[in-house]
Amino acid sequence: MTVSIALFTRDLRVHDNPVLAAAAEAEQCIPLFVLDDAILKGPFNRPNRAAFLLDSLRDLDEGLARAGGHLVVRRGRLVDEVLSLVRKHQVRSVHVAADVSAFARRREDALREALDAEDVELHVHDSSITVVAPGSLTPTGSGKDHFAVFTPYLRQWSEAGKRSVIRPPKRLSLPKLRTGSLPSLKDLCAGERSPHLAAGGETEGRRIMSRWVDHEVREYEHRHDDLAGDGTSRLSPHLHFGTVSVTELIERTGSESSGAQAFTRQLAWRDFHHQVLAARPECATRDYRSRGDRWRRSDRDFTAWCEGRTGFPIVDAAMRQLTDEGWMHNRARLIVASFLTKTLYLDWRLGARHFTDLLVDADTANNQMNWQWAAGTGTDTRPNRLLNPLRQAERYDPDGDYVRKYVPELSGIPGSAVHQPWKLSGDERPDTGYPDPIVDLRSGADRFRDAREESKAGR
Repeated sequence: MTVSIALFTRDLRVHDNPVLAAAAEAEQCIPLFVLDDAILKGPFNRPNRAAFLLDSLRDLDEGLARAGGHLVVRRGRLVDEVLSLVRKHQVRSVHVAADVSAFARRREDALREALDAEDVELHVHDSSITVVAPGSLTPTGSGKDHFAVFTPYLRQWSEAGKRSVIRPPKRLSLPKLRTGSLPSLKDLCAGERSPHLAAGGETEGRRIMSRWVDHEVREYEHRHDDLAGDGTSRLSPHLHFGTVSVTELIERTGSESSGAQAFTRQLAWRDFHHQVLAARPECATRDYRSRGDRWRRSDRDFTAWCEGRTGFPIVDAAMRQLTDEGWMHNRARLIVASFLTKTLYLDWRLGARHFTDLLVDADTANNQMNWQWAAGTGTDTRPNRLLNPLRQAERYDPDGDYVRKYVPELSGIPGSAVHQPWKLSGDERPDTGYPDPIVDLRSGADRFRDAREESKAGR
């Protein structure tokens, strides 16, 4: 009797799952998720992601049950829990998805070493979390191990072969064992989740995906920056936890409309960031390209930014959306990141850490590398790019509806006037305690440019 383990990590689905499909070829398969102490005790175990994870694991168990299986849940040190099952059930192979963070790579190395000692095969499946395996595309003839610029990467990525979508297993057979149970959110993670956090799980992810590709993606090119209209897919949390397959999403999206093409380009950005981090794992905490920045320190300004009380309504609306939903519109992410790093001139790592605390979709590759892009220390070919929040508001929230939704104390100010309430006088300006701007935009921009020029001169 051959027995295998399908070790779930960030691929919590039964549809198009290379790990589960390969493990299910054995006569018996143990679908396993380990609540890893190394993660539970670290900064990534935060209430929003813990709640979404529990939703996803419950739904994964139901999906496995439809094929006659169940999710086996263990809690402890991942390698120890895998080895325990290997020894008790004479497991001959373990299957897991490839991932790119330094933590994931250490986990893979430790698992391989432990399984080699037991004469058990470890199969690491590429193209499970990403469309194209990180490291499989490199600049032709350059000798470099990754692309540092997106456009040439996109050309190769678009031409690269993609694997076919895999059907879920029809039948799963488990050995006799204790399946275990899931903890409550309180037992898994201290703290409160966002009040309007979206539900997790493959069932919900596939519902959103179907609605998106069948009805909405064709308008993506024209609507994706509309803050109030929110013409985004809202699939990023499901891609982070793997409750939706990015490979299946691309196949179903197609390329018939300009909206589909624009959306696929955004998914290519996701792969791009994964291949950068795979090649440079230290960039989770260090500048990809140092500009010699000497970041300011201001607890007052950082706290105002976190709480959505900077006095710039478009920035504050975005930060309050993050607190309320555990999610933020993509255009809003660009605005608040530019404001923190280039207007307030505070370290991008502070922003990345705050996003990690609240964002459901804050995986290391996308979160850290997008923050570096915004800060001008990453792969942006225009590192001095600075987004003026007032111009961004005028362009992407022209009627002020996004601001009025998330900054209710300004809801009585009509139209675009809501973006500059300090310009109102007398009865026009409501007395709600909303703060004045904490910084002059021009002085902030000058401070950033002066600092960058000083760093150049010092080289």
